[in-house]
Amino acid sequence: MVDGYRLPLPTADVFLWRNKKISASVLGGATVAWVLFELLEYHLLTLVCHCAILSLDVLFLWSNASTFIQKSRPKIPEAHLPGEPFLQIAAGLRIEINKALGCFREIAVIPGLWVLSVVGAWCNFLTLFYIVFVLLHTVPVLYERYEDQVDNFAEKAKHEMKKQYVV
Repeated sequence: MVDGYRLPLPTADVFLWRNKKISASVLGGATVAWVLFELLEYHLLTLVCHCAILSLDVLFLWSNASTFIQKSRPKIPEAHLPGEPFLQIAAGLRIEINKALGCFREIAVIPGLWVLSVVGAWCNFLTLFYIVFVLLHTVPVLYERYEDQVDNFAEKAKHEMKKQYVV
């Protein structure tokens, strides 16, 4: 706490399981999302639409029942998005995407894309994303806990690779 304000939880604390409740909640939420979308074959757009339908149903019932329960109607603010900031963001993104494409043209992208396509053939994007997410939540804490053994093993592997390279 700094001057009465609570500081946000750093990402490293979540990945290193320093606050076990939050780390478990994040990993559990990702697992539920993965099971929902991957195993049950539920789609994100369907979930968003169902949540919107449920919200509209609740607002409709509340609005119509407000006379019977003698409560005020819900005050739903009007939303208005100005176009200028979106045009500026799009223009900035266009410039950055063009720079990135120019960079990619200069780099040998084909081997990376080939490796990505092979990995993509093994599993779909959501499963791959979930595997990376789980690894981000397990590898750092395991490394922090067993750092000496991992470093010794890595040193032996490096020495063995150098021996094989010489051969």
